Amino acid sequence: MSHSDDPARGLRRIQYGLLLLMAALLTTGFLTESLWLLELAAWALIAAGLIEMIYRP
Repeated sequence: MSHSDDPARGLRRIQYGLLLLMAALLTTGFLTESLWLLELAAWALIAAGLIEMIYRP
């Protein structure tokens, strides 16, 4: 079985992408004092947490 056949690897990439997106949105939201960017950061964190809880490899 190669690494490309591992479904958990794809979920980890999605989770890391969501965490990176959350960090970028959080930083931009604080710097611009934009509440909607902070809300999007919170939703990205929630989605990453749900992936961690439900699809834990």
